[in-house]
Amino acid sequence: MPSAEVPLLLLAGVLSGLVGSTAGLASLVSYPALLLAGLPPLAANVTNTVALTGVTAGTAAGSRPELAGQRARLLRLVPLAAAGGAVGCLLLLALPAGAFELVVPFLVAGASATLLLQPRIKRLQPGRLSARNPLVLAAIFLVGVYGGYFGAAAGVLMLALTEVLHAQSLARNNALKNMLTGAANTVAAAGFAAFGPVDWWAALALGAGCVAGGRVGPVLVRRVDPRLLRGVVAVAGFALAVRLLLAR
Repeated sequence: MPSAEVPLLLLAGVLSGLVGSTAGLASLVSYPALLLAGLPPLAANVTNTVALTGVTAGTAAGSRPELAGQRARLLRLVPLAAAGGAVGCLLLLALPAGAFELVVPFLVAGASATLLLQPRIKRLQPGRLSARNPLVLAAIFLVGVYGGYFGAAAGVLMLALTEVLHAQSLARNNALKNMLTGAANTVAAAGFAAFGPVDWWAALALGAGCVAGGRVGPVLVRRVDPRLLRGVVAVAGFALAVRLLLAR
């Protein structure tokens, strides 16, 4: 990778960390930046997954207040998300490139709509959705699979699930989302590091920025009106859905 691309990827990493830790759309910034830096799509995808482990590291450090008291949820749900990430990694390495991307725009649009409707969903079904429900567990696993395979807006999908499941602040659900998507991403990144065409210089530059952006993101979430943040996430999700649909 040319050294001239390093500042671009560092900046993209910071923005990805901010967007990923607050809205779950890190790949909206990081993946196009890797393509702009000259990486082919498959290499950009696996390099992006490796670099985004920096978001997990940053958000874990910055979200300790919001994660307090959520140990039981993490112990129950993180292994599911991580297992999904492993399956997603295997699918990407074994299947033709782009096979899963066909449904990505619809998944992203559906997740964005769920976020906008989340307050009404909670009023319609108070307490009926449990994190022990087999369908809920399957959904978390499948989002982990998606996160391991491609990952764009996996955070939107996971945030929609945590928002419907848990009657707590958006900041706390956002922190839980970051750990679940981070688990899936980290497991997939380990597989790609061993067997995928990772551009390590690009991954290091992008990842360094991700750590910084991910560290600041949770602080931003604490100071933003939840309704505003939910709206921004949903609009960004719809924009990404359109972008991915037009790019097919």
